[in-house]
Amino acid sequence: MHIEVVTIGDELLLGYTIDTNAAHLARTLAAEGVAISRRSTVGDEANAIADAVREGLDRAGAVITTGGLGPTSDDLTKPSIAALFGRGMVLDAEHLAWMEERFARIFQRPMPAANRQQAMLPDGARKLRNNHGSAPGIWLEDERGRWVAMLPGVPREMRGMLADTLVPLIRERLVGERRVVRSRTLRTTGVGESFIADRVTSIEGGVGDVDLSYLPNAEGTDLRLTVRGVEPAEADRRLGLSADRLRQVIGDAVYGEDGADLAAVVLDLCRERGHTIGVAESCTGGLLGARLTAIAGSSDVVVGGVIAYSNALKTSLLGVPATMLAEHGAVSEPVVRAMASGCRASTGVAVGVGITGIAGPGGGTPEKPVGTVWISSDVEGVVEARCLRLIGDRAEVRQRAAQAALEMVRRRLLYGTALAEPSVFSAKS
Repeated sequence: MHIEVVTIGDELLLGYTIDTNAAHLARTLAAEGVAISRRSTVGDEANAIADAVREGLDRAGAVITTGGLGPTSDDLTKPSIAALFGRGMVLDAEHLAWMEERFARIFQRPMPAANRQQAMLPDGARKLRNNHGSAPGIWLEDERGRWVAMLPGVPREMRGMLADTLVPLIRERLVGERRVVRSRTLRTTGVGESFIADRVTSIEGGVGDVDLSYLPNAEGTDLRLTVRGVEPAEADRRLGLSADRLRQVIGDAVYGEDGADLAAVVLDLCRERGHTIGVAESCTGGLLGARLTAIAGSSDVVVGGVIAYSNALKTSLLGVPATMLAEHGAVSEPVVRAMASGCRASTGVAVGVGITGIAGPGGGTPEKPVGTVWISSDVEGVVEARCLRLIGDRAEVRQRAAQAALEMVRRRLLYGTALAEPSVFSAKS
C-alpha cells in the first residue's frame, strides 16, 4: 500500500512550526508495511488543500492529512476536501453534545460558539474518535475506493488518533504478506561517533544484515539499526541480533533504546537503591533539575535543588568557602566538589550533583575557555569530579552539561565509578 501525506498550516510553510507529524506518520506506517510515496505541505487556503489532496488521490488513491480541523476561520480542511468529494457539510449532533458536556465538565464554562464548527462533518463521512482532544478525525471514501483520512494537527492528538484509530483501519486494508521497514535505536552518551565506529569495525561480520546510522546530537550518539522489506518477525529477529552485537562492544555506553531518557534511567537506578537525589546548578540554571522532574513519578526520588548562579549563594546555600572561590574561581574542581557535597548536606539526599561552568558566548579566558564545565557527584560521601570541554552554542553547552552530569551518576551507580574513557564531551578526564 502507498499513501501520500499532506500537512496543512501556514505556520509550517513559514517555518514557525517544525513539521513533526509527517515524520511520525512515516515511521509508524513504515513499521506496518505501508510506504509514504510523497509528502507535501500546503497553507491554510482552500484551493491549495483541495489541489494537494486531489493530486495525491490520483497518484496513490490514499491520502492522510494533518491540520485544519480546529474551530477557527483558518481551519479549512474539512470543507475543502468535502467539496472535492462532492459532499456538503452536516452537523453531528452527538459530537456537539459531547463537546458541550466536555467543556462544562473540564473547563467549568460553556462551550464557545466557534467550537460548533468541529461538529460539522462531510456528509457520509466516518467519524474517527479522538481520545485526546475535541476535534474528531474524518475518513472519507469515494465509490472507487479512494480515501482520505483527516487527522488533527496538534502532534499529541495526531499521534494518539493514529495509534488508536487509523492504524487499525489501515491494517484491515492490508492484504497479502506484510513487508515492513523497522528500526531499533541504541542511545549512547559519553562516547563519540568515531570511537563507536572503531569499536564496530572490530565486530566479526559487522552488525549483520541491517543498515546502521550514526546520529550524533547534544545528548550523545544514537545508533539506529534499520531493516527494510522483510516480514515483521524476521525484522525483529535481525534487529535483536544486531543490537546484541553492538552491545558487546559498546554496552557500557548504552543507556537505553529508542525514546529512552537518561534522566528516567537515573531515577530508576536511584529508586532501585532507595536513594534520593538533589542538584546544585550554576551554568545550567536549573536545566538538570528540569530534566529530572519532567519524568512522571520523580517526586519519590527528587528532593530538590539549588540554582546558585552567584558566588554569594554558593557560599550561603551550599557552604562553598569564600576563600575557595577566591583562590580557585567558581569554575574549578574544588568548587564543584563542594557544591555537590553542599547540596547533599543541605537537602539530606543520598546523591548530590554539582555543575559549574562557562556556557558562553562570553566569559571565557585562555585558561578556562567557553565550554569549560566541571561536574561532580557525591554519592553517600564518595565524591568524584570531571572537567568537560563542551562544544556548541550556549544552549548546547548547557544541554551537554546536564546530560554529562546524569551520565556521571548513572555510571557511579552501575559501575562504582563516575569516570569513563575520554569522550566527545570532554578533552580532559
